[in-house]
Amino acid sequence: MKQPIISGSSRIRRTPYSKRVEEAGVKSYSVYNHMLLPTVFDTLENDYHHLKRAVQVWDVSVERQIEIIGPDATKILQMVTPRDISKMEDDQCYYIPMVDKYGYMINDPVAVKLEKNRYWISIADSDVIYYFKGLAEGMGLNVNIFEPDVNILSIQGPKSKILIEKMFGKEISELKFFRHGKVNFNGKEMIVARSGWSHQMCYEVYADGSEYGQDMWDKFFSIGKDFDVRAGCPNLIERIESGLLSYGNDINGNNTPYEAGLGKFLSSGVSKGCLAYEILQSKMDPQRLIKPIEITGEPIKPITYSLKVSNADGEVVGQISSAAWSPDFKVNVAIGMIDREYWKQKNNLFLNITEDDRRKIFIKDKFWS
Repeated sequence: MKQPIISGSSRIRRTPYSKRVEEAGVKSYSVYNHMLLPTVFDTLENDYHHLKRAVQVWDVSVERQIEIIGPDATKILQMVTPRDISKMEDDQCYYIPMVDKYGYMINDPVAVKLEKNRYWISIADSDVIYYFKGLAEGMGLNVNIFEPDVNILSIQGPKSKILIEKMFGKEISELKFFRHGKVNFNGKEMIVARSGWSHQMCYEVYADGSEYGQDMWDKFFSIGKDFDVRAGCPNLIERIESGLLSYGNDINGNNTPYEAGLGKFLSSGVSKGCLAYEILQSKMDPQRLIKPIEITGEPIKPITYSLKVSNADGEVVGQISSAAWSPDFKVNVAIGMIDREYWKQKNNLFLNITEDDRRKIFIKDKFWS
C-alpha cells in the first residue's frame, strides 16, 4: 500500500540550507519547530556508519533560538529551570531542564550565554517562546524576547575537529565541551559551540543571518572533500546507543527532570530562583525512570512511538519510546520509561511490538556508548 504524504504549507518552513539538502539527496524529512528536519539521506544504517567514521554536515535550523535580553534576562531564565545558572560564564552553554511551576518538563534546551543578561535558548520541539513571553508579561519583567534569524549547522563525526580547524582555526577546534567561541564568516561575527546531538565529536555553528547559509554550507563541503564529508542528520540508532533523549518522544510534559534521568544536572540542588523550587523538593525520588533497554530477538524496524512494557502477569509497568537495531552492538537498543519496582528486573519483562511479535526485554545498567 502506498504511504500517504504530508502536504506542503507555508506553516512548514524551509531552511537556508534546504536547497543544498535536497541536492545532497535527502530521502525523508520530519517537521520540528514548524521547519523541515532531514531524517535520512542514504539509509538509516549507512548514515549511521558514516557518522561514526567520517564527518557530516547537518542542517539543524530546527533548533530555533529564543533570544532573551535585558536586565531581567537571567532572572526569567532561572525561573524556568531548576539548574543553577548563577555561575554561568559568557562563553558557556548549559543543558537546562525547563519546567513549569509544578515541576513538569516543558522543554530541554541548551542555553547559550552571549554576555551579561543576553542568552540564546536553543529549544527542542515546542512553542515554548510563548511561555517565556507570557511569564515576562505576567511578572512585569524588563526583558525582550524574540526569535533571531539564527540557523545552526552542526558538524558531526570523528573528523569534525579536522574540518572545523580547517574552517575556523585551532582556537575553535580546541574548544572545551559546552563552550563557545567567536568566528568571522564573510565579514559577520558568529559563534561556534562545542556541542551537538550525537556522541561523536561535534560542533554547532550558529549561522547568524539566513543570507550566509548556502555560502557556509558550500565552504564546509569544499574544504571537507578529503575527509569524506557528507550531508547528514540526527541518527536514531546512534542517539539511542548514546542515551540522547528526544523531548516530546522519550520525555514530555508528564515527566519531571528526575524521571527523565536529569538529576545529575541538579546535583547541587534545585535553584531557589526556579518557580518549581518548593514542589521539586518532593519529586527528587522518582517512581519511574528513563532506562536503557535491550529488546531480544531478530532485528526490529525502527520505533519512534510508545509501546507498552508489561510484566509476566500482563500488567503495564512502563513503555518504550525509541528503539532500533544496532549494527555495531548487534542488539536491539531502546529507550524506555520503567516503573521503579522493575528497574533491577533481569527477567520477565515483555514488549508486544505487534499482536504476533512478543519480545522479552532486559533493563541495562548503562547506555551502549
